[in-house]
Amino acid sequence: MKTKITELFEIEHPIIQGGMHFVGFAELAAAVSNAGGLGIITGLTLGTPEKLAKEIARCHEMTDKPFGVNLTFLPSLTPPDYPGMVKAIIDGGVKIVETAGRNPEQVLPALKAAGVKVIHKCTSVRHSLKAQSIGCDAVSVDGFECGGHPGEDDVPNFILLPRAAEELKIPFVASGGMADGRSLVAALAFGADGINMGTRFIATKEAPVHQRVKEALVAASELDTRLIMRPLRNTERVMRNPTVDRLLEKEKALGANLQFSDIIEEVAGVYPKIMLEGDMEAGAWSCGMVAGLIHDIPTCKALIDRIMAEAESIIRRRLVGIVGA
Repeated sequence: MKTKITELFEIEHPIIQGGMHFVGFAELAAAVSNAGGLGIITGLTLGTPEKLAKEIARCHEMTDKPFGVNLTFLPSLTPPDYPGMVKAIIDGGVKIVETAGRNPEQVLPALKAAGVKVIHKCTSVRHSLKAQSIGCDAVSVDGFECGGHPGEDDVPNFILLPRAAEELKIPFVASGGMADGRSLVAALAFGADGINMGTRFIATKEAPVHQRVKEALVAASELDTRLIMRPLRNTERVMRNPTVDRLLEKEKALGANLQFSDIIEEVAGVYPKIMLEGDMEAGAWSCGMVAGLIHDIPTCKALIDRIMAEAESIIRRRLVGIVGA
């Protein structure tokens, strides 16, 4: 299948593995890329340019296919060494960067000068247009269904994707709720050039997370996520657990008086405990509503092959048959 995204990133299938904290290590990125998609290393998980450089080198040892690095720009009193990370990316020969969070304009000149292609994650049409105007090569359009931060507009992909197609001139992929061949065909029908999957790739054999995390995704339904930090306008969709329930009770009780410090125990520094140690009640962790469509834990290759076979079958048989009838 050829789309603007497969041509832009020189990949076989229009499937991108989004950056995920304490999930997007070299093992997963290489497995996705080897299967014909685009694997992504999560830069902030590594934390320093030196560790990121080592992870990039590790990924090169596992694949000769294109892969990318995610750089998420977050407000912080002590921001990461973003210039150092950009240098590590360029020196490591990585030609694709996924940016997220705040406007990535500060790093674009260096990346562009090195021939790096940039895809920026956006939760609205207006942010997508801004990314286009500053020179991003593509955008990942995140609907309200997504895990992590869906923005504050609450627009689902059934509306957001066709609106993006109406406005954008650069290629875009659909993110949020993507799990299978049906997702891919629907995204293409809405005008996207591929899909970005986060939560679905956690439940794969190569994902370097604890088995309990994968099993929790298989066991979950589409009703098992919650939105936290809405009063702080930093909304995040997470998997429901007793700790998240307690956090939501705090939000309800404190109302407009809620401060980040009131919930810091439930959200700060919990990812290593959850993803690496399997402590499923350690805190809040990002998870999309797509958990309801996750029923197994395949290899990345088996998952991507299945998505592409299902998509082709839907297009060639069901849709052509409907038109023919």
